[in-house]
Amino acid sequence: MIKHFAWMGTVALLFAPSLAVGAANTDPDWPCVQRKVPDLSVAQVWTAGELPTIAADWSKDEKLAELVSVVAARRTSIEDAEKQITAYVATLPAAQANEKLAQIFQGLFDTLNHERQQVITGISRYAGKQRDMAADVRKSSAEVDQLRRQANVDPAELTKRSQQLTWQTRIFQERVHSLTFVCEVPTIIEQRLYTLSKMIAQLMSKS
Repeated sequence: MIKHFAWMGTVALLFAPSLAVGAANTDPDWPCVQRKVPDLSVAQVWTAGELPTIAADWSKDEKLAELVSVVAARRTSIEDAEKQITAYVATLPAAQANEKLAQIFQGLFDTLNHERQQVITGISRYAGKQRDMAADVRKSSAEVDQLRRQANVDPAELTKRSQQLTWQTRIFQERVHSLTFVCEVPTIIEQRLYTLSKMIAQLMSKS
């Protein structure tokens, strides 16, 4: 028979910190240690002065938009991204270089900020499912406790219900572990955008 206090301790540990770590955020339901910032601003990542109005038209240039898509993808290393952007700029008349680099930045900002927003929305949905699962585990735990207190409890039934609770708790714990890694993704995207922005600004100063 599964030891009662072993899995009860695990349940208690899971409920307390994992669902309350967002308390320091403005959104009390946010499950991550990292502060929730739903949207980034250009000023947070761009330090090379005011962008020209034409930067917003980046998606109208098919070749540039395709470059943005490739460079934005996390499977593309920063080194490869720099090579591809540099090679693209080398094909342009010198007078257009900075304008196109500004468009590349705006395209990366729009793309990665949107991707980051989607991840944050997904994390919130995931956290909601975790809260529902936590409620289910609490309910199952209470039912097993009640069953255990019965004088004429069926040992086989108690073992079965205890094993089910242990399985529920294990799944919950695995999802908590996964959430820890998922919570890092918005920061990873933000860091990528900042690094690419800095690199583009350096290329502009050389043009």
